Amino acid sequence: MDLSLLDWRRRVAALYAAVRDTADPAAAHALWTAGRNDLLSNHVQSPVPEAERSGYPGAPVAPYDPDLRFDVVVDTDVEPLSWQFPTGSDGTVPFRRLGVAALPGVGELDVWWLQSYGGGIFLPVKDPAPDTYGGGRYVLDTVKSADLGGDAGAGRLIVDLNFAYNPSCAYNPEWTCPLAPAGNTVAVPLPGGERSAVL
Repeated sequence: MDLSLLDWRRRVAALYAAVRDTADPAAAHALWTAGRNDLLSNHVQSPVPEAERSGYPGAPVAPYDPDLRFDVVVDTDVEPLSWQFPTGSDGTVPFRRLGVAALPGVGELDVWWLQSYGGGIFLPVKDPAPDTYGGGRYVLDTVKSADLGGDAGAGRLIVDLNFAYNPSCAYNPEWTCPLAPAGNTVAVPLPGGERSAVL
């Protein structure tokens, strides 16, 4: 491990800070798409295999759809379920269900709290669209700075499905990623966000 991982995390954090500071969600999405593609194509910590980075065309991302953006209250009056994800290198990663976010026209998604060092909100989503990654995508992963904002003091989160992105294991089988559990699987195809990784 070297300081390139620190640089990756700083760049991701700066990208999401710029997203939160951009008032127009569509403009924020364009900024995010360009920034993410730059990282995927050029950074040493990119999950895109090194031999394929120079020719990587960028992640396929659907055009911004304002109907996929939700400012939701997280219902925390739920059974505190636990979920443990075994990894090859980091041991077992524990999650606790913090609450449920109801997205009109989409369904309910479990909101998880990472219980290991650092903590953070984790919100994956899996849908039946034929061109999305079969294991699901991530919308929020705040321990890694993937945070779209919202008034946390009032129990609110911005859940914008246009920002759903493929986990690293979608690009490279050497990565191990927590995938969306049953409570984060919806019945409707989601047209927004990153589509299946095509290398």
